[in-house]
Amino acid sequence: MPVVFIIAPDRTLRTALRAELRESGIDARGMDSPNDVAYARASAQIPNVIVVEATPEILDDIRIQSLLRRVPAILIASRTLTIPLPPTAAILYRPVRIADIVARINELLPHNPAA
Repeated sequence: MPVVFIIAPDRTLRTALRAELRESGIDARGMDSPNDVAYARASAQIPNVIVVEATPEILDDIRIQSLLRRVPAILIASRTLTIPLPPTAAILYRPVRIADIVARINELLPHNPAA
């Protein structure tokens, strides 16, 4: 089962996306801070894709930066926030629909041709 980390202080975004992904058979893990990511990584959990709410607190964290370099990522960003965004697989700007995020996640997940 694919694993997706959703790293977002925005609880509404995190819970709605997590629920939608779980309905489609994806193990979605909601996290609101880099510390949560560190705990998950300490237990040897490696995601297939990460979704990151682009806030300065999250993007400035070295653990998140490391994860962004190694795992396909989708950033959810505000058009009004003026922080540099790291290169990622996709950047979706608010307002964004959960269905659009799920579609991008599905594009990035490895697919089994036999399924």
